[in-house]
Amino acid sequence: MKTFLEMNLPESLTHTLKHIGFNEPTPIQTQTIPVALKGQDVLGSAQTGTGKTAAFGIPMIAELLSNKDSNALVMTPTRELAKQVMDQMQAMLGKNSKIKTALLIGGEAMPRQFQQLRNNPRLVIGTPGRINDHLNRKSLKLSKTNFLVLDETDRMLDMGFSIQIKEIIEYMPKTRQTLLFSATLPHKITKIAEQYLNNPARISVASNCAIAENIEQRMVKVNDSEKYDTLLNTLVDKKETVIIFVKTKFGADRLAKKLSQQGQSSQSIHGDLKQSKRERVIKDFRNKKYNVLVATDVAARGLDIPHIKLVINYDLPQCPEDYIHRIGRTARAGKEGKALNLVAPSDRGKWNAIERLIDPTKRSKNDNDIKTSRNFKFKKKKYSSQNRRKPNFKTSVSKAQ
Repeated sequence: MKTFLEMNLPESLTHTLKHIGFNEPTPIQTQTIPVALKGQDVLGSAQTGTGKTAAFGIPMIAELLSNKDSNALVMTPTRELAKQVMDQMQAMLGKNSKIKTALLIGGEAMPRQFQQLRNNPRLVIGTPGRINDHLNRKSLKLSKTNFLVLDETDRMLDMGFSIQIKEIIEYMPKTRQTLLFSATLPHKITKIAEQYLNNPARISVASNCAIAENIEQRMVKVNDSEKYDTLLNTLVDKKETVIIFVKTKFGADRLAKKLSQQGQSSQSIHGDLKQSKRERVIKDFRNKKYNVLVATDVAARGLDIPHIKLVINYDLPQCPEDYIHRIGRTARAGKEGKALNLVAPSDRGKWNAIERLIDPTKRSKNDNDIKTSRNFKFKKKKYSSQNRRKPNFKTSVSKAQ
């Protein structure tokens, strides 16, 4: 199917999709929407930035528009992703829609959420912790919710939400439609799919661990003492939008402050920030009020800012799967992007795990070496912290020895 017109969607939804610029479906949408419109469960995997939100959102809204007795619940791992999903669903519903919605996430005032729930919303989007909180308070009822979406399920399990997910689903009817999406499909995901899905259609538009071809990946070998100077060398005169990933909340604040003192327009984001502050940081970043965002993995998934040109892994992720999600913040929707990885000797194990995830046949010949896969090409060049020139990403990235 080349257009949404061929999918026999409700007329109002087709009109709204055209109005917001949804003309041609992406591969994940082409495969998912027709199956979901028939009422079948879906177990889906796709690279980040492929249009997954609309893949589950369009059939979900079609169901809500076609059946006034239908209600839907979408669970996401983070507040930011929940809010982004809500924004896109409301855009698809249109300004004049009579379908009420509720956003249930931590960090926001409960009275506001109570008010949304008193309006009898037919679409609820939220994080497992806060959804469970409302169920325990009896402010949320799911006995008539017949459409369930589990988004970024692998991340929810990594964050320890498996018990909350189970408890939430127990409040829902056994006869329902469930769409489960995950960037990767390890055993724990297929196991949870067996529990909650009924004869699902298995949909995948790429290898579970595939990296988008339009991301130019580079790596630099550094000692820990050289990391910061290498970073500054990379950022000199750089006007494009950059996101830098670090491993701790304290590290994010400290690095953003140091960069600001060096004249870099930067902010930090992590889980300890109040929700209002996090939203303001993301809004300002999206509006290009500053060009460097230092983040923990709270921003690794779901952060959809099309103009991010470069992702820097200042600290490698603890979980190799998170590498895919981190660098997926760039090269969104077919655009080009770059990813730079600063790899210290102590990162040898993490780096090898990342390589094995991307290419299971890859093995280091020497366990003391940090080797690059075919996706990580670089020329060996002596790096001097005294010479902070802008590296040429088209030809090489400096190597610290």
